[in-house]
Amino acid sequence: MDPVVDTLVRLKNAQTAGHHAVKVPKSKASERLLGLLRKEGFIDSYDAVKDPSTPQGEVMVHLKYYGNGRPAMTLIKKISKPGRRVYSKVNELPKVMSGLGIAIVSTSSGLMTDREARKRKVGGEVVALIG
Repeated sequence: MDPVVDTLVRLKNAQTAGHHAVKVPKSKASERLLGLLRKEGFIDSYDAVKDPSTPQGEVMVHLKYYGNGRPAMTLIKKISKPGRRVYSKVNELPKVMSGLGIAIVSTSSGLMTDREARKRKVGGEVVALIG
């Protein structure tokens, strides 16, 4: 399974269940995604965890909730799927929630938000929308 999509599914399920932390398998792609989410303010933090049962290790993600108990990520929608990849040019990248959310884009320069992709003038595969 794709590590980015797997990470997003685990985050979505954990927030739906009301958990404050969740473990995800460690990979370069998942850590890059978590870095983007932390930078944009959708998660509190994440830490590498040594687990002898998994050879690559795991990452503990601390989810962010507002004072009223509402999760910071209200929208987590996968766009590209293994059977249907969705690509966008730089001028066609989606704006999520009128700019309040982010689109995760996989480019030739790596994973980045739609804002970064517009700034660098690169398009790519739209992986997910987060808001």
